[in-house]
Amino acid sequence: MGYDLVIFDNDGVLVDSEPLANSILAGYLSELGHPTTYEDSLRDYMGAAVHRVHDLVLERTGARLPDDFDETLHARTFAAFERELKPVPGVEEVLGLLTAHGVGYCLASSGSHERIRVGLRVAGLDGWFEEEWIFSSQDVGQGKPAPDLFLHAARQMGVEPSRCVVVEDSPLGVEAARAAGMDVYAFTSMMPADRLPGATGYFGDMKQLPGLLQLPV
Repeated sequence: MGYDLVIFDNDGVLVDSEPLANSILAGYLSELGHPTTYEDSLRDYMGAAVHRVHDLVLERTGARLPDDFDETLHARTFAAFERELKPVPGVEEVLGLLTAHGVGYCLASSGSHERIRVGLRVAGLDGWFEEEWIFSSQDVGQGKPAPDLFLHAARQMGVEPSRCVVVEDSPLGVEAARAAGMDVYAFTSMMPADRLPGATGYFGDMKQLPGLLQLPV
């Protein structure tokens, strides 16, 4: 295998949360007087930390979101996760192969540490990740598309960026991985390949990922 560390995004790659999270975000913004469709949310916010929502709304409208916006959004999102969240089909098999072959992996997400852990627990994936393998944009100064989060993850895991590969499903995540000097495989379950430019390769089913990573199956 050509890599020493596989860095997984969380939302949409490990846990099937993007449809839920973006539906809730679009609905909440619309409720607050900022009309947003589900497609708008995917385009503008998928893969980003919540501060991007504040920044874009302020930039576009001159209005600030309520002080309790993050708290309310997270409460609604977590409630939906508890009811409906599932692992991405096939991802446990990938994690099992990495473990069997002694290949290091970790998680690096724009979501908060709380959101990451709620998602992993509800989806039944928490047993695959040690605490020290979980990284959030809360850990760094800038989230995706800046490379800071992926570079932080590599540094904490003791692996050079050139020996890392990222698994992402958002344009911001692909951009961040490339900026970090890492290969990146784009998962096209939510967005087509032409909306994820710059990736090293593309796949639409987790069953294809071991082949891209050159893992024996």
